Amino acid sequence: MEEQKLNSLYNQCLNELTSIGVDIKNKKLVGNIDIQLTTRASKRYGCCKQENPDKRYKVVIKRGRHRIIKYEKFNDHHIEISNWIMQLNEDVIKNTILHELIHCIPFCNNHGKEFKKYANYINQKLGYHITTKGNIEEDYKASQLEYVEVNDYKYKIQCQNCGQVIYRKRFNANLIKRYCCGKCKGKLKLVEIKEKSI
Repeated sequence: MEEQKLNSLYNQCLNELTSIGVDIKNKKLVGNIDIQLTTRASKRYGCCKQENPDKRYKVVIKRGRHRIIKYEKFNDHHIEISNWIMQLNEDVIKNTILHELIHCIPFCNNHGKEFKKYANYINQKLGYHITTKGNIEEDYKASQLEYVEVNDYKYKIQCQNCGQVIYRKRFNANLIKRYCCGKCKGKLKLVEIKEKSI
């Protein structure tokens, strides 16, 4: 039942994008896209897993002595939509699907300038509210459902510059060594570790 609803909303999103000139159905330009529900993620709205990179869109980034190879276009995209959002309003579900579809467009596989350009264009033309991050509490309220927060995070990471807080279930030391704050590019530090209850 929910798979049918997802596929119906997905097709509506494809048609809406085509109607405003976003050629998402063009397999040469975008590649192959499939969509399915997942029960694994309890907080995430959805994700777009990409495979089969187009070698012509290879970018090499130098960071100190390291070289990082990135691809700006992939030929296969697997969109997963979290099962829990299927109880929310159709607008919220479509908003999530459209967010993940933008990631399928070349140069949009992160939340950078190109992603934001497409999100703003779609928001203006179709009246959606696509952002880089969702607000679960707001979306539950808009769907007239009660939101009960389950906080099962063990790690709290904070930006030393702007104070933004990030919560994680798992911790890898590389997170604070190699990455910076998404808002201000400040350094991250581990602030709090929740002890396991036995």
